[in-house]
Amino acid sequence: MNTDFFDLNIMQMSDSFFPIGLYTMSNGLETLFDEKLVQTTDQIEEFISTIITQQIGPADCVALSNAYDFAESKNIEKIIYCDKMLYSMKLIKEPRDAMCRSGSQMIKCVKSFLNDDLINLYYDAIHESNSPATHPVVTAVCSSVLGVKKDSAATMMLYGFSVSTVGAALRLGIIDHIQSQQILHRLKPQIIQCVKQYLSISIENMWQFAPEYDIIQMKHEQKFSKMFIT
Repeated sequence: MNTDFFDLNIMQMSDSFFPIGLYTMSNGLETLFDEKLVQTTDQIEEFISTIITQQIGPADCVALSNAYDFAESKNIEKIIYCDKMLYSMKLIKEPRDAMCRSGSQMIKCVKSFLNDDLINLYYDAIHESNSPATHPVVTAVCSSVLGVKKDSAATMMLYGFSVSTVGAALRLGIIDHIQSQQILHRLKPQIIQCVKQYLSISIENMWQFAPEYDIIQMKHEQKFSKMFIT
């Protein structure tokens, strides 16, 4: 893959037009809104910040980093290992399934316009149910093949999560468009710090701890009527 397209590749993969379904997720925010526990911009920012610190950074970013390194060496077995490790840590069915649907959609889309041996091998492993297709690991593999740098891939994933949650807040009527951009701007230092902190951690040291957030997601699973899938 011609890495001269680096900027365009990262813009394409991070664009909301890229069909992986992040806009369908509130990441638990819908439940908090329904229970009137989140009603201000500061509370939304704190919610996103907590998830980044306690889950996405130490788990998703670590999985992405290791999978990226294995993708660079074309080690499909280790990529699948990272995929299964991250999947095993996601305890709540609804967000776990959504994460894998996003990953499956991403690799399916990339495979449609790029013929690459590693992409084809990984796609076949997913298609044969040998790998769960977690979104962070798929992002790592696709980014490596497309010439997107590892730190940029992790930044893209964290920013995508933040946009997904802020977008949900916007559609729930908690904030307006200007406030959403203010939240994203204030989150930038934490996103950059998170990438720096977790991009050199081994897959064996991956962790996450946010029990209250897990309970929020379980409550969302049981909702009779909902706007978002997480």
